[in-house]
Amino acid sequence: MSKSPAVFHCFITIIFSFVLLWGCVSASKHEDVKIYKLNNGHFSVKLTNWGATIISLLLPDKNGKHADVVLGYDSVNTYKNDTTYFGGIVGRVANRIGGAQFTLNGTHYKLDANENNNMLHGGHRGFSDVVWKVTKYKKNGKKPHIVFTYHSLDGEEGFPGDLKVKVTYSLVGKYKLSVKMEAKPRDKATPVNLAQHTYWNLGGHNSGDILSQKIQIFGSHITPTDANLIPTGKIVTVKGTPYDLLKPTVIKSKINGLPHGYDINYVLDGEKGKKMNVAAIVWDEKSGRSMKLTTNAPGVQFYTGNYIENSKGKHGCVYQAHAGLCLETQGFPDSVNHPNFPSEIVNPGQHYKHRMLFAFSIDK
Repeated sequence: MSKSPAVFHCFITIIFSFVLLWGCVSASKHEDVKIYKLNNGHFSVKLTNWGATIISLLLPDKNGKHADVVLGYDSVNTYKNDTTYFGGIVGRVANRIGGAQFTLNGTHYKLDANENNNMLHGGHRGFSDVVWKVTKYKKNGKKPHIVFTYHSLDGEEGFPGDLKVKVTYSLVGKYKLSVKMEAKPRDKATPVNLAQHTYWNLGGHNSGDILSQKIQIFGSHITPTDANLIPTGKIVTVKGTPYDLLKPTVIKSKINGLPHGYDINYVLDGEKGKKMNVAAIVWDEKSGRSMKLTTNAPGVQFYTGNYIENSKGKHGCVYQAHAGLCLETQGFPDSVNHPNFPSEIVNPGQHYKHRMLFAFSIDK
């Protein structure tokens, strides 16, 4: 009789392990990762439901020659081991959360720390590392689009509450890509801050670095960070610093004034209450391509791919530092720990809506 509890416990453990194994095997059969293409006759975009990721965007240059302006990989499987977040949707909370923890409504939440003691882009298994469901898909014709959905469970990576997430990519006009990120919490208040993490190089993904390209960012303030890139909580002016990009600026003309390159959140100057404001414009004079980004988000992270090193990309290209740039519109990093930052808390019954519009132009 004294051994029966142990025997019973062993039996239950075996059954539980079998169920988990069966569940994993069963789930894997339904995790069908594919590539999808949108084409409206002017330009085309390829995406995958692994991470709701943009994997290519083909644009003509001033001579009519097309090039892929998105950094990425040849194989979808490579994205599963990616550490650079090429093209993915990151969340449940993008960027960093200091100490991988926060307190909400009197409850302290400890999150999955995947960058030293901090959380980056949602943890080890953030939204860029899961399979999304495709619920709508129109490949071409008028307004080609695709809708990805994901159900994030209560406790996933430490976050509270069930969360239904939806991302819609649409070609909405000549050389225009719309990205709509939405989320609805079902049962608990939770922080939500989704970001689209494509690395752009308007000269072409294999054209070298982006240092000779020009950028203009419509943000006169930044949220400075400590040595671990966690915001200090301050909001400071860019005036008199290398972060002043209020006028079109060649990136290499100011990047040397920074330790590694740009990796900072800009506080956008857009008109409050306006649905969409201009966040940034990028120009590549050699190809004639430009990209104008508008958004309804309060901030944008400008990152110049500082830590890319010997990354084996598409068509045999090996990417190095500054091979691409990211413009991640977002809520402010670590806002859950800074009451003076715009809140990212979404309550049940509320609807998180994040919009981006990439408008490309070809200067002939």
